[in-house]
Amino acid sequence: EVQLVESGGGLVQPGGSLRLSCSASDNTFSHLHLDWYRQAPGKGLEWVATITSDGSGRAYNDFAKGRFTVSRDNAKNTAYLGINSLKAEDTAVYYCSKLGDPPQSQGTQVTVSS
Repeated sequence: EVQLVESGGGLVQPGGSLRLSCSASDNTFSHLHLDWYRQAPGKGLEWVATITSDGSGRAYNDFAKGRFTVSRDNAKNTAYLGINSLKAEDTAVYYCSKLGDPPQSQGTQVTVSS
């Protein structure tokens, strides 16, 4: 079964930007619709965005519209979540997963702080 691994998180100042990556272990990645989730400290898992297998369809949670961009490069078996104008409330562990599945990887930590 394909394994997904997130990376690209870090400590960023408010107003900054990040691009998170979700890398897959094999080429079945190109057939997968993907979800991005996040979990803030002390809170539950929150859906962020979804992208279809070919990248033609994208959906965002309301809070993510305008600042978050989901994309993918199937040739690299990698999906991306770009975040602009980062806010303190974006601090969370970010995960990617197959559509409809709960995250099964460790995620990548994003901390927004001055």
